[in-house]
Amino acid sequence: MSNDAIVQGFDAEKDDGLKITLDTIADVDKGLIIYLNGYIDTYNSSLFQKRIQKVVEAGYVNLVFNCATLNYVSSTGIGSFTAFLKMVKAKNGDIVLLAIQPKVYELFQLLGFSQFFNIRETITEAVAVFKAGASAENSVFPKIFGCPVCSKRLKATKAGRFRCSECKSIFSVDQAGSVFLG
Repeated sequence: MSNDAIVQGFDAEKDDGLKITLDTIADVDKGLIIYLNGYIDTYNSSLFQKRIQKVVEAGYVNLVFNCATLNYVSSTGIGSFTAFLKMVKAKNGDIVLLAIQPKVYELFQLLGFSQFFNIRETITEAVAVFKAGASAENSVFPKIFGCPVCSKRLKATKAGRFRCSECKSIFSVDQAGSVFLG
């Protein structure tokens, strides 16, 4: 299914630095997964915002941003995600950021925005955020995730502070399964 078939006029404008692909999520009411490939910076963030505005105007308010191939986000780009969160929360929706690259996650962490977003590693975890709300948090553990510094695959059986066995970085995992440096 093409982007324009999901959200009319979505592909009217494009940017060489950021490719966006849309797909519906059958198990989530008003749910859409947004695949981001490339980068979001000061120059393309306004176009990014316009395109996601079209998504929300089309009625999609439960958004999963798949960031597995998003290589860079500037602080302006993070501001865009914050604007989207406010936009969908006002319509009883939510956002999940999925499979964030370690360097991108580090920027979210450094700017203090990681605590505002649902950040998950798998689509199953992302869908659980929408389907079960608070009860999804209880099913988070054991949590398998990548170290936010070196990407080594790690496992936490409960919330707490941990040290990466590879790079020795200290990080915390909260009750919702979100991972934070420090």
